[in-house]
Amino acid sequence: MSFDEEWAAEKAAVAMRLNQADSTGGSSPAKGSADYVIEDDDLGEIGHAAYGLFSGLEPAGKHASTASESAGTSLKGDGFDSGAALSEVNKTWETQVRTLLQACAHISNHLNYTKKSNRAEDDLIAAQLRIVGPVAPGADGAVSASQIDKYFR
Repeated sequence: MSFDEEWAAEKAAVAMRLNQADSTGGSSPAKGSADYVIEDDDLGEIGHAAYGLFSGLEPAGKHASTASESAGTSLKGDGFDSGAALSEVNKTWETQVRTLLQACAHISNHLNYTKKSNRAEDDLIAAQLRIVGPVAPGADGAVSASQIDKYFR
């Protein structure tokens, strides 16, 4: 069997497993469905968790920075190689904390934007559907399901 044949077989097997996987998170239209559905509330919860991690990580990730830098400088001044190593570890740690803070802020901001953007898009679609075609007298201005179905056939 050639590489291309093996690769195609593996991709097909993975696709089959993904299409048959049960949904464990978010909202799903039906068990085993291949569609991925997430509600605005789910986005909000994830964004809020990212913001909470950001808020807690900033002070917690930096609380030992001053003491570590001071100890590194003192040890280096006393001729210990571990002082320079401690200072380097502290700088690396600070870089990693800043990177994680940026990632948390990016996730939080992106999910907040997505939630607002989706809501605005849904409102626009609803407004457009209200002005499409005739509406039954006494109705609330919304288009009936049978009328909407015509647009998708």
